[in-house]
Amino acid sequence: MKTLYEKTLTGAGMWSGVISRGKRLRMTDLEGGANVSMLLYNALERYERYNMPDTLKGQHIFYLRAPYCLHSDMGRLLASIAADTVGWHDTVCGHSDAARVLAKYGEANYQQARNDWHRNGRDCFLIELAKWGLGKKDLVPNLNWFSKVVADEAGKLSFVPGHSKAGDVVELRFEIDTLVVLNTCQHPLDPDPVYRPRLVKLEVLAGEAPGLDDPSFVVRPENLRAWENNETYHALRF
Repeated sequence: MKTLYEKTLTGAGMWSGVISRGKRLRMTDLEGGANVSMLLYNALERYERYNMPDTLKGQHIFYLRAPYCLHSDMGRLLASIAADTVGWHDTVCGHSDAARVLAKYGEANYQQARNDWHRNGRDCFLIELAKWGLGKKDLVPNLNWFSKVVADEAGKLSFVPGHSKAGDVVELRFEIDTLVVLNTCQHPLDPDPVYRPRLVKLEVLAGEAPGLDDPSFVVRPENLRAWENNETYHALRF
């Protein structure tokens, strides 16, 4: 597939952009131990966005992996996981905020540390959302790609260090024109006492339309029904 765009995010990098239907976003963990926090919105109707409860309950899952899908709150698919070398991605732990980062890593503002200053997931999301006319009211539960969190018998969640290795890849195929908002701040439960977000490479690739037998649609009947809703949406709108 042809590469249309490429960017490497350094430090606690952040990025947003509209990726059109059929194209793919490939994310590569360049060092191992990366975390990519992500929010997704219908690019044309931004009140439609990624819905964590529908994504999990509709597919009978707790964590994401290929070939599962990302559902919106309008009964449609935003994206499908087309490739995945990691096999477990957190869906429930949210993102860091300024107070958590300060308490965990200490103070390092821009005046002190310049580009190595301590950013947090919430502020990074809000900066990128503002570029698209969105704000605090549009923050919903986010995805954390490359991160694994498990629950014990009491329900306590624990982060699994070293889950993602250097060179691991996640590739999303978009089923609708989608506004993607992301950052590479460390996972909020990452026990590493050192502030060191990892390098992540982003690539947007040209792609092909899926068929009815696509693995993402046959893994769960709910996915095919949601994709059919996409087809109706596009037929009527375009």
